[in-house]
Amino acid sequence: MSNRLGKQTMTHPAATPNVEQRQRELLSELAMHVGSLERVRHWTKRFIYTPGVEHLAQAAGAHWLLDAIASLCRNPNLRDAEFQVWTLTVNPSRSAVLTVTDGDEVELLRHTILYTDFPLDQVSLWLIDGTLLLPSEY
Repeated sequence: MSNRLGKQTMTHPAATPNVEQRQRELLSELAMHVGSLERVRHWTKRFIYTPGVEHLAQAAGAHWLLDAIASLCRNPNLRDAEFQVWTLTVNPSRSAVLTVTDGDEVELLRHTILYTDFPLDQVSLWLIDGTLLLPSEY
């Protein structure tokens, strides 16, 4: 179907992407990211991150997640934790919880997110010595 500007629009329900298929595709794309020397500096300059994290942010529309981590990583509870596991868990209600552990399942911080459209049920990122990365990139 064309709108008045000649752009194609999809209005048929069958044209919407399958959520589970998109989740599988995104997880597969993320798994392809392994060690790389390339880094991107977060705009807050609080950490740098890898191409896999950049892909996650782009593909999932989740630059907000990087911003949340940058904001929360200044918490005094995290000051001495050189290795941090940041896990975003999305609930069926589309609320979410962002937790930080020390890698040994000791919870250091918990942050509630009232709503998210993040496409995965859960994702973990590691923050090691100022570098945010996917576990597969370690």
